[in-house]
Amino acid sequence: MPAVTVEDLTVLERVKTPGLGDVPRPVRAISTAPQGYEGEGFPVRRAFAGLDLRDLDPFIMMDQMGEVEYAPGEPKGTAWHPHRGFETVTYIMDGTFDHQDSHGGGGTITNGDTQWMTAGSGLLHIEAPPEWMVTKGGLFHGIQLWVNLPREAKMSTPKYQDIRSGEVQLLTSPDAGALVRVIAGTVDGHAGPGATHTPMTLVHASLEPGARLDLPWDVDFNALVYVLNGQGRVGTDACPLRTGQAAALGAGDYLTIAADSTQESRSPRLDVIVVGGRPIREPLAWAGPFVMNSKAEVMEAYQSFQRGDFGQIPG
Repeated sequence: MPAVTVEDLTVLERVKTPGLGDVPRPVRAISTAPQGYEGEGFPVRRAFAGLDLRDLDPFIMMDQMGEVEYAPGEPKGTAWHPHRGFETVTYIMDGTFDHQDSHGGGGTITNGDTQWMTAGSGLLHIEAPPEWMVTKGGLFHGIQLWVNLPREAKMSTPKYQDIRSGEVQLLTSPDAGALVRVIAGTVDGHAGPGATHTPMTLVHASLEPGARLDLPWDVDFNALVYVLNGQGRVGTDACPLRTGQAAALGAGDYLTIAADSTQESRSPRLDVIVVGGRPIREPLAWAGPFVMNSKAEVMEAYQSFQRGDFGQIPG
């Protein structure tokens, strides 16, 4: 899992240790992601399936794409498809993905890069491996997070952010046993490069065997921890959590993640996605690629797409 890293974590700034009176976050619920296929047939785990939508707000869902080693000719993506009313955040840890949309956004992301697409009022979008990867095959691993937009931003102008791995804010734990990559939002006053409509924080953390991370977290945000690979424990009750499982945490000033001292051979460390945001607390109507506030708005989105209002597929 190359995602951006450094050889010597001791050169990084440390996140602060919890202060006297700081409250740790307990675990509210744990779920295990079901596995399936998306797009043209790439394997995914639906990371937050089974968790209450009230614990997810302002997020809709998150898919772990892969981890998969493709043979030549096997890499797959998606066909052109529409979106309205939310943002997609695609973070690639291994492999390469090409992106293009009908609003002029797009590019290639690889090993630690992020594509942040604000669908807003609507666009057409495609994601696919480059032709050379289809020919050669190779390792592919990433996530895609869907972030809801508040009512006043749902019809905003579409926007694209191309976040390179070198822009990600890197921090470490006080004992330098964990690498913290801040992609968006802030951790302990250190800001990541992603600009968000909905106040939120997105982190990818890697913990060495036996390491512990006490991660300061905005008290106004919810908190979700998803294990990409490895095994460890989370929360005040040290609840076990392994690959493909997610934990929704309760209120508090910080969250605790600890890696088991022994990891499986193919996962030498514990890798987690930690995400949280300020709940929007608005009615939610979600159908396929449209996330709106009412059924009538979803129907209008379908009609708008059929009229061609989302733009044309580029030549």
